[in-house]
Amino acid sequence: QVRLVESGGGLVQAGGSLRLSCAASGYTFYNYYMGWFRQAPEKEREFVAAISGSGGTTNYADSVKARFTISRGSARNTVYLQMNSLKPEDTAVYYCARDKTLSGSTTVGSYDSWGQGTQVTVSS
Repeated sequence: QVRLVESGGGLVQAGGSLRLSCAASGYTFYNYYMGWFRQAPEKEREFVAAISGSGGTTNYADSVKARFTISRGSARNTVYLQMNSLKPEDTAVYYCARDKTLSGSTTVGSYDSWGQGTQVTVSS
């Protein structure tokens, strides 16, 4: 059974940093792209970043490029999202997910397993 558990969210001031973690279990971790999405109140869930099974390929939403970095843990089945220079508009619930299309898709429907989410709040 696939299980994804996010952690690391919290309250931070604008300009600060947070690192989110997503612990995966129940499947062969390195066979799948993984992605991070976020959803702000009354908004659609949106793509943030994705990483290939090997970790060698990444892609980002334009809104987070040069500020966020997605990576994979070398020893654990974990995906990270390092978030720097945070802005109030980054406030959202952040979710990690497994990409069933094996392509690093940016669309919600391409992901078949989701974590419960972790809240990130950036104050101005």
